[in-house]
Amino acid sequence: MPKYVIQSKRGAPPQGAYSQGWRAGDFVFVTGTGPVDPVTGKLVGDTIEQQTEQTIDNLAAILGADGATLSDIVKMTVHLSDTSLFARYNQVYARRLSRPYPVRTTVGSDLGHSPGMLIEMDCVAYSVQKTKKPSGRNRLRPKARKKSK
Repeated sequence: MPKYVIQSKRGAPPQGAYSQGWRAGDFVFVTGTGPVDPVTGKLVGDTIEQQTEQTIDNLAAILGADGATLSDIVKMTVHLSDTSLFARYNQVYARRLSRPYPVRTTVGSDLGHSPGMLIEMDCVAYSVQKTKKPSGRNRLRPKARKKSK
């Protein structure tokens, strides 16, 4: 089963010793990401709604870098800085993801490593790996001919 790292300039850049994502066979694993602007590296939004939108945008960008989409997500883990924000975040989540929804775990977490961050999400997607099509001319070498005696 092939395994390789996934990187996207359209997703939040890693701010530590981790990769944005990995593909292992037909599974895509996306790191915990938050509402960070991929260009500025700064936190986006003051509300849980704004931050949820940006976080989902970041997940979508990383998935998209390897041909997967939000509809390919099978497992989502969500960390909220305050569980009283659940209903508001869930409204955005339900609008952005499609039925049948991925399985999900949502927990309260200390996100103090990034002051002002209200949410962090990671996911696992199942997306059948596309085979690369040969470009241009056929690059296969012809089989060697057997010499006749």
